[in-house]
Amino acid sequence: MFIGHFAPALVAAAHPKAPNLGLLFVGAQLVDFGFFAFVLAGIEHLRIVPGITAMNPLDLYHMPYTHSLAGSLVWGAAFALLIYALTRNATGAWIGGGVVVSHWLLDLLVHRPDLTLAGSPPMLGFGLWDYPAIAMPLEILVIGGAILFYLSRTRAKEERGHLPLILLVILLAAFQAIDWFGSPPEAFDPSIAVMALLSYSLAALAAWWLGRSREPRKDAQQSAATL
Repeated sequence: MFIGHFAPALVAAAHPKAPNLGLLFVGAQLVDFGFFAFVLAGIEHLRIVPGITAMNPLDLYHMPYTHSLAGSLVWGAAFALLIYALTRNATGAWIGGGVVVSHWLLDLLVHRPDLTLAGSPPMLGFGLWDYPAIAMPLEILVIGGAILFYLSRTRAKEERGHLPLILLVILLAAFQAIDWFGSPPEAFDPSIAVMALLSYSLAALAAWWLGRSREPRKDAQQSAATL
């Protein structure tokens, strides 16, 4: 899953006390930010094995610090503490931490058994990457539904508020198309990690602009006030 990871960020951003959408986009891919940074540093590892799954050739054979459930919880807690330290917004901190942990749960659906609970066996993963006819429509439905939910619970602050939305949708569609239909690499190259980090960063910047251009609808604010 790639752009589907941003779905929890879009849903969470509809809450009146949520952090900016751009920050939540960072949270949605925080463990992948960490993973590819760790790969470049030689701390975690991947290799290219053509045919290892039907949809991509990545053998993610060593990622205990980012893609274990325990690791994800630590990253989520750290992200929540950072949000709270910067904003003193406890609700926003819980929301941000939850978005980080959602990454592991979504990965569980699509990964082959390469995820762990705490860095060691059992190896977990339902393997939908081997079933493109299921995985591809599922990703579109997840992100599409999240965008519609976000739009239904927020409103543009000004007339031209649709421009950030268009940019974000174009970026996400382009990134997903490259992921699905681009030529798969034959061997690992550091540029793979760099391009992944760049794509996550560009998506977060576009999301930050969109978040700045929209605000919760009054009914959403009233619903949140009753919780």
